[in-house]
Amino acid sequence: RKEQELDSKDAIILHQFSRPTNGVPSLSPFCLKMETYLRMADLPYQNYFDGKLSPQGKMPWIEYNHKKVSGTEFIIDFLEEKLGVNLNKHLGPHERAVSRAVTKMVEEHFYWTLAYCQWVENLHETQKMVSLFGPFSDLLKWILCHLTKGIVKREMYGHGIGRFSEEEMYTLMEKDMRTLAGLLGDKKYIMGPNVSTVDATVFGHLAQAMWTLPGTRPERLIKGELINLAMYCERIRRKFWPEWHHDDDNTLYESEESSEASKTYSPLQDFSFYSRTETFDEEGNSISQTPDTDYTGHSLFDSDVDMDDYRDHEQCK
Repeated sequence: RKEQELDSKDAIILHQFSRPTNGVPSLSPFCLKMETYLRMADLPYQNYFDGKLSPQGKMPWIEYNHKKVSGTEFIIDFLEEKLGVNLNKHLGPHERAVSRAVTKMVEEHFYWTLAYCQWVENLHETQKMVSLFGPFSDLLKWILCHLTKGIVKREMYGHGIGRFSEEEMYTLMEKDMRTLAGLLGDKKYIMGPNVSTVDATVFGHLAQAMWTLPGTRPERLIKGELINLAMYCERIRRKFWPEWHHDDDNTLYESEESSEASKTYSPLQDFSFYSRTETFDEEGNSISQTPDTDYTGHSLFDSDVDMDDYRDHEQCK
């Protein structure tokens, strides 16, 4: 098939894996991180789901003014230099250091335990979410997922974390999640009341535990004991992904007036160009959004989600 010609002049072209079938934007923590960052920075972009890796063998990667950049850290540095955006400008030197340390813990340690859960232990469920179409899609998905399983196990062994037992790996995962929960505490975002780059990283990874690993230990942990992480994920999803609606959404997050409206969410769209400050409805009319409300107009402040009410709800269930 002849490749579609892309014109990246003054446009951010985001190359990433295809959308999964379960409504989550991506099964890749790094792809979700990058797209969430673009929304947090309010940078219009165009998705391109060609599945083609960057020259360095990376995914995601971007094109901008015919320049190709891969690796989320280098992409963010590139965009900050070229477009003058900076989600960390409100952070001091100490906070920036903590932010980088947390980022490396999540991407170089926590990521591998998630990958094990996704592509080794929970492979059967992950296979159902992979998006492939055609007469041999089921066979191709089986082959793709089992190839990925082998790659993940080999790379985990080379990293060193894959040399531990399954129980030991889950112990490391739990320590990382508890560290994130302790760092977040009752704050709105990881570094305080304002969003920063580390939030895109943490959300991209925690979202996998929240919405792509049903019945697994990380899902039970984040939706149980570490409920502040679940609230954090919901907060970011509602603010920066207004079109992303999950079938298992908890009505605790909705008022009585919004219970019916919440059923009318449109499915996740593959926007030609996306900009958070100006979203359009199906009729092409502009929908006004404020930084602290979702597209239905409901507030996203922490006080909207009451911890005691949640525990009472869980006990009732």
